[in-house]
Amino acid sequence: MYTLLNGFYKYLTQKDEYCVVILGLDNAGKTTYLEAAKTKFTKNYKGMNPAKITTTVGLNIGTIDVQGVKLNFWDLGGQQELQSLWDKYYQESHAVIYVIDSNDRDRMEESKIIFDKMIKNDLLSGVPLLILANKQDLPDVMGVREIKPVFQQAGTLIGRRDCLTIAVSALTGEAIDEGIKWLVEAIKRHSIVRPPRIND
Repeated sequence: MYTLLNGFYKYLTQKDEYCVVILGLDNAGKTTYLEAAKTKFTKNYKGMNPAKITTTVGLNIGTIDVQGVKLNFWDLGGQQELQSLWDKYYQESHAVIYVIDSNDRDRMEESKIIFDKMIKNDLLSGVPLLILANKQDLPDVMGVREIKPVFQQAGTLIGRRDCLTIAVSALTGEAIDEGIKWLVEAIKRHSIVRPPRIND
């Protein structure tokens, strides 16, 4: 009887679970963004001090519950030698967050090349894409108006998938909730093609 009731309770309280990869060049602010999202959506969570966040070697994992679903984030290191590992996570991904350092004009072309390579991968075909123009708290950064055309050149590769480009500041938390809420809705719309993860 206990097993039956326990199973019924789990069924009633379980949430659909989705995986999201966070990609971008090193120093774009991916880990800071993940910490800001966890802080914003997880009650009583105290994020890591941004001054103590270092370059990711490998990956960071984070989870948040939002709008009735559980999002598992895989924040992958952006150094050139680690980018070759990104595609190992694509098949299990329900969405992509691509973080751009809006303050680093010198690496914008490099970021676009990596973006194009990522978006061409068939394993990501049709998955929702959230492009973040990060570091908007700094003076004289590129805004969405400058960044969006650069990355929209890959329009044929982006295709008909849900795609949103927004200005954020992972450091101050600006627009973190807007992006995550949009992402959840996009993932739900796409769940017929990529259903939630099954946990036994």
